[in-house]
Amino acid sequence: MTRRSDGVRLSTEMEAFAARLGHEFARPDLLIRALTHASAGSVSRPHNQRLEFLGDRVLGLVISDALFSADRNATEGQLAPRFNALVRKETCADVARDIDLGAVLRLGRSEMLSGGRRKDALLGDAMEAVLAAVYLDGGLEAARAVILQHWKTRIEAVDHDARDPKTALQEWAQAQGDPPPSYSEVAREGPPHAPLFTIQASLADGQSASAQAGSKRSAEQAAARALLARVETSK
Repeated sequence: MTRRSDGVRLSTEMEAFAARLGHEFARPDLLIRALTHASAGSVSRPHNQRLEFLGDRVLGLVISDALFSADRNATEGQLAPRFNALVRKETCADVARDIDLGAVLRLGRSEMLSGGRRKDALLGDAMEAVLAAVYLDGGLEAARAVILQHWKTRIEAVDHDARDPKTALQEWAQAQGDPPPSYSEVAREGPPHAPLFTIQASLADGQSASAQAGSKRSAEQAAARALLARVETSK
């Protein structure tokens, strides 16, 4: 473990995480709090929910500015879906996985047993809290540097039209004069703490596509994406 001048210690694992994140904390207590889920919190060990609130806003500001600067000809209608794609919980969770945040996330026993280290919601929330910790520790420019480091390729690759697949598929169906697509759960596998859902997306004309994911929402999005690709290819 490493001791800082304020007497707070970071474990070797948390020091390694801070290195992967790309920020050296002058106040390591902020990082510890950001990595403490409510299930592991207590009076003497504050959890990360307030930091999550702040981190969401810091991320939004930095991403908004980056998108605004990257494409000066984009309309608000083009920027908004790109923004939503980059700040949504699933994207935050993906970034958290890239830097192995789950390995240092402090969880209560129930969340640990239910696979909390792999859950999008917990990882996404903790990632936002970590960004708030960086902001409080080093200011906006420090937070901007961390965000751009880990979101850079995502910003560069974000689709010109980044609407989520379910919205795009619904709009496609409406353009054909058809009712909205339907979604049905075809199968559910795996243990209760780590289920795997198979969802089928269907259109009124009988076309359908299926996909699997660890949450219903993610499986629905993946099925919609597959079906949208199918109908657009068959135009």
